[in-house]
Amino acid sequence: MDTIVFYLFAALAVIAALGVITLRNPVYSALCLAVVFVSLAALYVLLSAPFIAAAQVMIYAGAILILFVFVIMMLSPDSDQGAGAFALRFQRPLAIVFGLVLVIELVVALATAVLAPAQGQFTPERIAQIGSVQAVGASLFTDFMLPFEITSLLLLVAIVGVIVLAKKPRKG
Repeated sequence: MDTIVFYLFAALAVIAALGVITLRNPVYSALCLAVVFVSLAALYVLLSAPFIAAAQVMIYAGAILILFVFVIMMLSPDSDQGAGAFALRFQRPLAIVFGLVLVIELVVALATAVLAPAQGQFTPERIAQIGSVQAVGASLFTDFMLPFEITSLLLLVAIVGVIVLAKKPRKG
């Protein structure tokens, strides 16, 4: 059962990743990136790493992706993000299909988590022996505080740089 769930989420991640690089609309590309992040979080759950899965959803799908969407919207406020007639005709059926696929994947993942005990190298007992969320948090805010802050500063500088480069000079 784990193998089926793995293949479902892996295929979803690959298809969404292809959408990120092939779609011309940056908002749709960002939405595909959100699907990739959530699929990766599901794969982390399959690997018995719920903390990494939660961090994946909260940090990347929650914070970083929303930041990307804000930058996209700020850089193209005058462009119409609406879809053409072709996309509007197929949008509802595709949304229903993808919604049903998501519900099926969630039911299968929950059934797998409830019915099958954790197996593999990193069982809950092994994780309890080698470390916990508290150990990760303590390490992050002591040993890795400087790299963490440098990364946040680099992201801020990159966003400000993009805005400065993309801002059109006013005429007149």
